[in-house]
Amino acid sequence: MQVQANWENQLLDLAGQIPHPHTRPFFSYWAGDAALHKAYKQAERITSEHSKSFTFASALLPEDRRSAVRALYAFCRTVDDIVDESENAESNSQLDYWRKMVETASFDGDDLVAAAWADTLARYHIPRHYALQLIDGVARDLVQSRYQTFEELATYCYGVASTVGLMSMHIVGYKTPKAVPYAIKLGVALQMTNILRDVGEDYKNGRLYLPREELAFYGIQEADIAEGRVTDTWRQFMKFQIDRTRQLYAESWAGVQMLEREGQLAIGAASVFYQGILDEIEKHDYDVFTRRASLSTLGKVSRIPSLWLKVRALS
Repeated sequence: MQVQANWENQLLDLAGQIPHPHTRPFFSYWAGDAALHKAYKQAERITSEHSKSFTFASALLPEDRRSAVRALYAFCRTVDDIVDESENAESNSQLDYWRKMVETASFDGDDLVAAAWADTLARYHIPRHYALQLIDGVARDLVQSRYQTFEELATYCYGVASTVGLMSMHIVGYKTPKAVPYAIKLGVALQMTNILRDVGEDYKNGRLYLPREELAFYGIQEADIAEGRVTDTWRQFMKFQIDRTRQLYAESWAGVQMLEREGQLAIGAASVFYQGILDEIEKHDYDVFTRRASLSTLGKVSRIPSLWLKVRALS
């Protein structure tokens, strides 16, 4: 079964032709500013609470960039929680607040996440285009809960994950616009890993991200997923999904070399840690219904030495 070849070009079109930023970030990000210091500390707390993998990977960055990517994470987390935890009418109103914040840098005076994110947006010259696409991507969950093809799903993955990679590139620094397709591909791989890990949980929440076309190809019905059936056909289906996702990770690796040196290890770590989740899914016989696959702290630490050698070889 072949992946539809056109999806990559479609995602490149969504990314657009954003020129490479030649202006360096402002050096001072919270020096002497107690309010900004408090804002960035709140972003750090949110990141630590919600994502051990992101916290671990971002810890490999210098302090200023580490704080900035955690402000990015806190923004993404906050927007995502709006969709997951609010009624539709309330969600739309709150998302409009964040759209306005991105476009105008105006926000409620006591909104610490917005304060940190506004500073990061300005300091690293992050295209607002990507932040707005992220908000629209997350908002898609309010109106769509099924995806017919992988091509359609890849567009969703772009909105909620590739945009994060494109914004992260502006924070860690990149050498050439040629890095853009690789960042997009890595984002799709990361989001597909989330999707495969969370099949059972997402279905309980009324969402099924797996392409219906591919489920039908393997003879899997929604009733099988509702019942959490781990059959031979389910194993074959998951193996196909994992193999494709691993291929995306492999193809995205060339983009790491196009990042500035101090960002290569952190981005590489995010890729390696999430690939470890795929290993865990396989290790537990593709059962994503009764347990949530995760990589332990030891599992993360054990992958750093080989990753460091791989990054060093990029020089």
